[in-house]
Amino acid sequence: MHKFFKKKLSMVIFIFIPIIFLWHPNWIGFLHIQPYWPLFWLLPWSMINGPINGSIFGLFLGLILDSVTLDGNFTQIPGLILSGIWFGRINIDSDLLVGHFQYGLVCSLGSLICGTLYFLQILIKNFSDGTFLLFIPSVQNILAEVFLTGFFAPFICSKLFRLFKYSKEKSTIINFSNK
Repeated sequence: MHKFFKKKLSMVIFIFIPIIFLWHPNWIGFLHIQPYWPLFWLLPWSMINGPINGSIFGLFLGLILDSVTLDGNFTQIPGLILSGIWFGRINIDSDLLVGHFQYGLVCSLGSLICGTLYFLQILIKNFSDGTFLLFIPSVQNILAEVFLTGFFAPFICSKLFRLFKYSKEKSTIINFSNK
């Protein structure tokens, strides 16, 4: 059983993303906003496995998160797919200190992309109602999410990157590309 978890560690952690996404631990939040949890898993996974795997698992993450949220009018899929492709194109640096700050910056920008695409869907849907100006204060929520994601990314992504890399060396994980 222990060998199974070592070999499939990334998939086990993948299962916990919707749980953490719905749990919303208040002690981590800022202005009642949480970091964008899926990016913490998607960044190290895509960096190790490439842009094709990043886009496929970005699609899977989007489908799972869209299925567990109550609002079915908007989707997180485009932002996660774009982030997965972009994260997969990032080269892995050997400089440890730069790598930590790189995780924070890249996750912040990915969170900004995901939040902006989600916000644009809301604006486009409500533009004809004349109430779209009520959604402008949501920019504060996007910026708080970007800040929190960038703040926690160096801690979480660096640990997950090491775990995923170690588990990939131990076994072959689902690989859809030749990277």
